[in-house]
Amino acid sequence: MADDKGKDGAPVTIKKYANRRLYNTATSSYVTLEYLCQMVKDGIDFVVYDAKSGDDITRSVLTQIIVEEEAKGQNLLPIEFLRQLIGCYGDAMRQSILPDYLERTMASFVQNQAGLRDALRDTLGGALPLDRFEKIGAKNKAVFEQAMATFNPFGGGNGAAKAPKPEPEDDQIDALTRKLDALQAQIDRLSNPKD
Repeated sequence: MADDKGKDGAPVTIKKYANRRLYNTATSSYVTLEYLCQMVKDGIDFVVYDAKSGDDITRSVLTQIIVEEEAKGQNLLPIEFLRQLIGCYGDAMRQSILPDYLERTMASFVQNQAGLRDALRDTLGGALPLDRFEKIGAKNKAVFEQAMATFNPFGGGNGAAKAPKPEPEDDQIDALTRKLDALQAQIDRLSNPKD
């Protein structure tokens, strides 16, 4: 997909025809939703236009990709989250702030995940940085709790499930240490196969 670059760094233009076919103008070829999904994963920006009307339909195509991935069993969206999200439609106040909030929350999550990957890489090469894991975990938890509070600002009035009580800190550290020890043992077995 290296040839899927728009002119002058602009997003790649995809045209959607009445027969539901998607046409990549950068490669002059028809593509599938799966192909567009891979473009997203590869960080290739694109916009989708209705070939007849010229309307920007990128949002609906990206939503369709999410529906396809969920149908394949790639369940990332919890049912309660989906219910709360649907409940926000028609609420002018929530609709005005929710898109920006979700975008910032996801950006923070991705940044924290990158930090976690770095910490794991450091761990496998050296000492265990538990304080980094704890900070990243606490930050992710706080972001998630804020996101959920946005959907239900007045408490559990709508029957929303309460978050499970967190484990004591020592139990979390012990559980993490056991998991890392098991991972290290597995790496040792793979790197030292028996002759």
